[in-house]
Amino acid sequence: MEGRVSEPAEQPERIAPEISGAEHAVMEALWQRSPLTAQEVCEQVCGPRGWTLATVKTLLSRLVVKQAVDTEPDGKRFLYSPRMERSDYVGTESRRLVDRLFGGRAAPLFAHLAQSEALTEDDIVEIEALLRELKS
Repeated sequence: MEGRVSEPAEQPERIAPEISGAEHAVMEALWQRSPLTAQEVCEQVCGPRGWTLATVKTLLSRLVVKQAVDTEPDGKRFLYSPRMERSDYVGTESRRLVDRLFGGRAAPLFAHLAQSEALTEDDIVEIEALLRELKS
């Protein structure tokens, strides 16, 4: 078997890594436009949060380690791009939330939102339309 290269195994569906709230802010900047340099990310997120460029570089490094972000050398700097679509991340995080807090069932989540008055009339109309669509 020495010297043989095996075919890569079929990759299972990629599960989005767990990221912190701060890392999420960096990801949102990259989902809006990419690739970006660390400085460009900082221009979008540092001011409102009181962060420095060093903070953004630390967060980008963590995201690279978590395989949420790719890097590409560009002279003396790096360009950063998300490795997953925002919709894929939202789907994974939504599932994690429902699993963690509601035993994997969505109905208790909706009940909680309704009881806490977190649903607007527009939300209810949208949910009803989605349910009708799912039933048809």
